[in-house]
Parts: sequence; structure tokens; C-alpha cells
Amino acid sequence: MSAETSRAYRIAVVGFGGMGSFHLHLAEGIEEVKIVGSFDIKEDRQEAARQKGLHVYNSLEELLSDKTIDIVLVATPNDVHKEIAIKAMEAGKHVVCEKPVTLSSADLQEMIDASERTGKLLVVHQNRRWDEDFITMKKIYDENMLGEVYAIESRVHGSRGIPGDWRQKKEHGGGMVLDWGVHILDQALQMVNEKVKKVYAVLTHVTNQLVDDGFRAELTFESGKRFLVEVGTSNFISLPRWYMLGNNGTAMIEDWGRDARVVVAKGKSEKDIVPVVTAAGLTKTMAPRREDTIHEYTVPIAKSDIKEFYRNVAATISGKAEIIVKLPEVMRVMKLMEAIFESAEKQQVVDFE
Repeated sequence: MSAETSRAYRIAVVGFGGMGSFHLHLAEGIEEVKIVGSFDIKEDRQEAARQKGLHVYNSLEELLSDKTIDIVLVATPNDVHKEIAIKAMEAGKHVVCEKPVTLSSADLQEMIDASERTGKLLVVHQNRRWDEDFITMKKIYDENMLGEVYAIESRVHGSRGIPGDWRQKKEHGGGMVLDWGVHILDQALQMVNEKVKKVYAVLTHVTNQLVDDGFRAELTFESGKRFLVEVGTSNFISLPRWYMLGNNGTAMIEDWGRDARVVVAKGKSEKDIVPVVTAAGLTKTMAPRREDTIHEYTVPIAKSDIKEFYRNVAATISGKAEIIVKLPEVMRVMKLMEAIFESAEKQQVVDFE
């Protein structure tokens, strides 16, 4: 029985590093796909693939000439994604590409052109659309739990700098905008269904002068809503993963895997406010609300199934579904990252859509 009729699509990995090998877990237990082979330029990774029971190819050309392979997973350093993906599609293979899909919107357009020319699926593994903290905050946003949302903050903080591999090198597509920005910017655009009108960004170089080891970018949507995204690798005290402000309340998620804390106004407006008194004076403006004027509750962390990604890839190839991660969405994020680099270089706000 062929893969097209059984839909047990056979996958070969190019680049059996951290993410390449992680896909064994992602595809595990899914009847529609099976990872069967691998090629890596490093012999230790070839041996690691053998230990996992994969067929190891001696070259990329040997892998691409194997007619039993339906899908090529590209999990190499970012700078060679385009070349490998185009070769794979021209060899008659569908392509799953790790993120960022490539280094520029022009390169991505070449990849999209190759997909259209060959009729082969090109899909990017934007796995953090399945992050449960993101899904939880999107639920709060979509269901208007806070009233009209006017500001959202999304942060990822660590304190170990950039991983000590190719991610530290500009020529390989290193840096935190391309590494983590591609995720949280994608989440921002998936959450807020509006055009982004303005972008202002600052890059940091605390531990690395060659590539950005962190950044802050403020997106202004056409409604005036602001979305702050921030990645830091020298933060020894992390700020909340999510912070959302509406005209009737606030929501926050401290960290991955945590429930959302929501506080909203209720009842009549406060009177007889008890001021906060400090050594320097008093303030009623910043005094805490009385408990009878607010309602605080928890939104449980959502549940998701990352294995939906490969099920969707298989169903799309079979003509049974529409791909979840669409190439125009990927292109929009790529152009937004380019706008962030432009803003940081010019030290000014840049127009976007």
C-alpha cells in the first residue's frame, strides 16, 4: 500500500540535532506519519540517528533520491534551510521546515515559488501556536473577559545568554529575534486580528556583540492597541510571561504551565478611598481597590495537543484538510522581523502594514 493511500507518510530528517531529534517525539504514536531516516554532516549525529533505529543516508543527494521518502524535515542551521527545502521539493518531496523558515522575506518568496512550481507542500513548524499559555491568553482576549483590551505584553526571559553553538553567529541566522522572536511575534499576530501600523524596536548586546541576545519591540495595531514583545537572556528575575490590560480588568500568567490570574471591576465605583501613605506623602490614585469592588478568579491553563501539527500535515497532503500554518502568515512574521531590525538600526519608529 502506497503512502498516498495509507497516509503513513515516511519522513527523513536533514539535520539530526536538538530539534531534528525532538521530532521523533512529536511524530511518535501518530499513525499518519513515521520518521524513518536521517542525514547530518556530523558523524556523531549520524551515529545518534542509528541508535534511534533510523536509516542513515550518506549524503543529502542519497536521501533525496530515495523514492520511498514522502516528506523531508529540514532542521539544520537557519542559513541553509532555503537551499535544502528547494532541492527537496524539486526532488518531489513535501517539506516541513523548522523555524525561522529562512533569513529574509526574499528567500522565503523563493521557497514559496518552488512550492507552487512543484506542487509540493511547504509548511513551517510554528510549534508554539500550541503553547498552552498562549492559548489561555487568547481565550481571555477572544472572550472579552477584560472588556476592550488596549495593551498586551508577552515576554520570554532567561539568564544563560545565547546557546553556545551556531545561534551565536550572524551568518547562520543567529540571534534572539530569529530564534524566539519568530515565535512570540507569530503568537501576537495570531491573537490580534488587525493590521500592524507601527513598529519600534531596540536590540540588546549584553553577552554577544555579533548578534542580538535580546530585544524589545512595540507593535501598534490599527485600532491603537499596543503589543509589547520582549526576549531577554540576561534576566535573573523574570517578568511575567503574559500581562494583558483591558478597560475593565487585567490578566496575567507568571510562567509556562501556570493558570491565568484575572482581576476585573464589579459593582459600583469606589467611594471613600483609603489612601496609601508613604514617608514622602500619600496617594489615592494608586491606592488598592476594596475587595467588594473587584472580582478575582483563575482561568485554568488550556490543554493542547502538539501532535495535531503532523496530523494536519498528513491530512493536508491527503487533501482532507487545510494546512494550519499558512505561508502568508509566515511571510508576515518574516517581514515583521525585518521591520524590527530596521527600527533598531535606524533608532526610530517604522511604518509597517
